[in-house]
Amino acid sequence: MTDAFSFSLLGTDGAARRGRVTTAHGTIETPAFMPVGTAATVKGMHPGDVKATGAEIILGNTYHLMLRPTAERIEKLGGLHKFMNWPGPILTDSGGYQVMSLTKLRRMSEDGVTFKSHIDGHTEHLTPERSIAIQKMLDSDITMAFDECTPYPCSKEEAAASMRLSMRWAKRSRDAFDDTRPGYGLFGIVQGSVHQDLRQESVDALVPLDCHGYAVGGLAVGEGQELMFSTLDFTMPMMPTHKPRYLMGVGKPDDIVGAVARGIDMFDCVLPTRSGRNAQAFTRRGTVNLQNARHTDDPRPLDEQCGCPACRNYSRAYLNHLIRAKEMLGAMLLTWHNLHYYQELMAGIRAAIAEGRFAEFQREFDAMRALGDIERV
Repeated sequence: MTDAFSFSLLGTDGAARRGRVTTAHGTIETPAFMPVGTAATVKGMHPGDVKATGAEIILGNTYHLMLRPTAERIEKLGGLHKFMNWPGPILTDSGGYQVMSLTKLRRMSEDGVTFKSHIDGHTEHLTPERSIAIQKMLDSDITMAFDECTPYPCSKEEAAASMRLSMRWAKRSRDAFDDTRPGYGLFGIVQGSVHQDLRQESVDALVPLDCHGYAVGGLAVGEGQELMFSTLDFTMPMMPTHKPRYLMGVGKPDDIVGAVARGIDMFDCVLPTRSGRNAQAFTRRGTVNLQNARHTDDPRPLDEQCGCPACRNYSRAYLNHLIRAKEMLGAMLLTWHNLHYYQELMAGIRAAIAEGRFAEFQREFDAMRALGDIERV
């Protein structure tokens, strides 16, 4: 029988935490980065290749999958793991982000949100109960409570009203979640924008629900890194230490390292895959734009210390050619490289925390990025 969903805190180094999440479909070493597979695919990657980068969990999206191909169809075909050939853990976003991002296509009430499909215009009604039911049909290892992602900027009054609605929806999500299935968990989402008292009120509302983990929502929505970090500075001490902490939609490599330093365990972001499709690569020395003409005759690998296929087998000149010729292989190779870089970064973070040298790791990380990409001699 599958073990119960659990989180083990294996060690700390300052506020940084080293842990392990156990789910119905396997374990996740934390801090962890989750590649985004919104529509049941990590764009440009075979599932086995995603796993080969070191990823242990991926993210799917309730809103997009409920519209196409529908959660009912996925359930009928054996669940999302079988449907997309990903045997490992899956976390599904509840659809709450779309409540914010698709404002022109929705009407919101106390009951839930009525969406107009961006695909064909048909109407769907999404409530906390429906969101939880869809995520169960998808067979998500980690189900997210349905919420409204508070936009930024907004007034404190708007942030408070949004947060309190999300807390009422969190209670309904918790009531709807099936606790009888071993290895499956529900995460509540802390809202409150950048206001300390609202974040505290949100945590105080969520903790009695005894969720399996807690996410920080409403950040990485335009407030900038400094304000995001200051919000985490006062939010993290409020949160339970014995449950995993997930910062939604983050982010750039320096965002991740800074958030780990403040006590975050889990991350997701479209950035490594989206950047790969747009000629941008992440390296130890910062970002590199492979569209630039300076790479046209450069025989060097993108990153000499990287073992991914793009760096191991191809030159910058070839990657530049693929991108300029609009060949799909260019986007595929850069996506693979970026996901490999993110997973290698997370592995380095985990090792540094375990060895009590995370502060040194962070200093070296910042120093390398400050050097910038090495120009060809």
